[in-house]
Amino acid sequence: MKKLKYILLVSLVVLSITSCKKFLDVNTDTDNPNNLSVLIQNRLPWIQHFYQYSSGVTNYRTSCMAGVYYTNNTNPNTFSTTWACTNGNSTTPYQTWFVEVSSNLVDLYNTASKQNAYHYMAAADVFHALGYMQMLDLYGEMPYTEAGTGNPSPKPDDGKTIYYGCMAKLNEAISLFSKAQDAGVPALATGDLWGGGDVNKWIKACWGLKARYMMKLSKKTDLYNGDSVLYCLSKGPQTIADNLVGPGFNNSTVTDYLVGDPVVTNGNFDYVAYGSTVRISQYYYNLLTNMRGSGVTDPRMSKIVPAYMTGVTLDANGKVSNYTWTRSQGVDQYGPATRLLKGGPTSIVTPTYATTNTIITYAIADATERANFIAAQTAAGRTFTTSGNNVAVTYKAGSIFVNSTNYLYSGDTVYVNMRSSAIATSGIPTQGQTDVSWYVNVAAFNAGVVASTGSFQVRPVSDQEIVTLHEMNFIKAEVYMRKGDVANAYTAYKAGIQAHLDMMQAKLGQWKATGFTATNPDMAPMDANAINTYMNSAATSMAGFTMADIMLQKYIAMGCSIENWNDMRRFNFSAGNVGGLGVVYPGYQRGPLFTGSAQLTGGSPVDVRYWMRRWALPPTYEINYNSINTLALNIHATEPNIWSLPIWWDCATDDEYFKSLK
Repeated sequence: MKKLKYILLVSLVVLSITSCKKFLDVNTDTDNPNNLSVLIQNRLPWIQHFYQYSSGVTNYRTSCMAGVYYTNNTNPNTFSTTWACTNGNSTTPYQTWFVEVSSNLVDLYNTASKQNAYHYMAAADVFHALGYMQMLDLYGEMPYTEAGTGNPSPKPDDGKTIYYGCMAKLNEAISLFSKAQDAGVPALATGDLWGGGDVNKWIKACWGLKARYMMKLSKKTDLYNGDSVLYCLSKGPQTIADNLVGPGFNNSTVTDYLVGDPVVTNGNFDYVAYGSTVRISQYYYNLLTNMRGSGVTDPRMSKIVPAYMTGVTLDANGKVSNYTWTRSQGVDQYGPATRLLKGGPTSIVTPTYATTNTIITYAIADATERANFIAAQTAAGRTFTTSGNNVAVTYKAGSIFVNSTNYLYSGDTVYVNMRSSAIATSGIPTQGQTDVSWYVNVAAFNAGVVASTGSFQVRPVSDQEIVTLHEMNFIKAEVYMRKGDVANAYTAYKAGIQAHLDMMQAKLGQWKATGFTATNPDMAPMDANAINTYMNSAATSMAGFTMADIMLQKYIAMGCSIENWNDMRRFNFSAGNVGGLGVVYPGYQRGPLFTGSAQLTGGSPVDVRYWMRRWALPPTYEINYNSINTLALNIHATEPNIWSLPIWWDCATDDEYFKSLK
């Protein structure tokens, strides 16, 4: 790993930004800034921003691993479809954490300590825990005790060391947040974009993180303690007002100096919904439309699964006069995967916009395929002609269509991508701040034809969830279920669902009040009757209540979050061999496009090496530049099947873990 530099300091000088808070003031000497002169209240919001960015890419790629998303982007597609995990996924979370966040935490802490700015010291501790626990979750072993010390070749630490180091930081943060700062010290509110300076909210978040991290030990009979988790939960968030989130905005065109993405937007947006590569998976879609085989549609579905305009009619001025909102279908990569088997794992195509009536001729030699294609055109109400094997389809002006003569791709419009727009990314100067729908191009925007309404968690103006009440309630439900206390488990489970609905409803209400729903009905509040119906339906009833019900509802609520993949590892995915708890993630399995036998070498689902359990270390930093230290700790770090080697908390005993490194 190369010596870390204070690249963030450059951004503090050259960037300016407008948001609900003033991100950036001047340093003590604007002509000669250095790492010691940056004001603590200026450093913290940038740490928060860049952590959201690092967390955003982690959430996105692990959500592909967990089956929330399909992507036709080559590298993360190896997580969502082929399971042939590639090192191209490994660098960005690592780079953004160490270069943009970790490298500034020591200075924030030390500068704050000289002023007795205890709350800023505590904030540095929280980010230490958030970031290094994320590194542990991803890579297993990592430079930790020697990281940020200036050593160009730091020795890595084992997962146990990193875990307990992070827990110690949270304990110190709780103590520091509980102290009064000295008079004249900058108030936390002057630099805190997440909690508005509410120290009690931060303390509750620390306890919530402790509960989350303690649940990682659920396989370890000598360390897991459900009562301790419940104690932490009792001191964590109790209402949705206690949720700690990173707010997203759409009011600046300033972009990040390192990768060029907007600096004010939700970090999840920057990866899931900035471009046109990501779709909802069939696995996630089915949970929103048929939980427990109930046939009941979740009221959250239309807020999470994007829609686009079909059957568009343009008026004499070229504006939309009639249309139908059509909800996306999920991309099937685990089941039959019929579409992907025909076209290939990354073959889902992004559509375009018909500015005029456009005729595409398809040559379809197979009679059955041709008949099915013709039936689809008839059902869609399109005009077409046939001649031998050829079918010529007219896409009317105003249509969203795939501009390809390959008939396999023509139906890809049903897989609506997750894309949303920000003023820094849309390329449409007249698209305002309260219109975050995606339009294929300027012509589509001028006509008012929406190609995607986006998704709740990943719009530029979405909150990036850090610690939430719904997660805490689902953790509580799991603890009680492990205790055999089904009644209390069910109560906490229902509270978790309700807390997520309440959080969503509050945000949707804000969006409506701000004017986002003028062009995007998916940003309007849910129907209250639909919520009540769902909460009293077979989808959430106590009949046959199991651990799978808890974890699948948590899976829906967490969505774009690394915590779903963390939970799946704790339950061995769909193996059904953990503590008599049954199959917790039914239907999650290697699909027909699986090619990852070199990375995942286990022969059956009950073999731990069958599943994706960690990431390979970034080859440039820790292999090319620090291989001696890396291989001294884990001799298998460069082997192809490192992706299936369990990390520390994913092992039942220390002996199992440390032997696996030799």
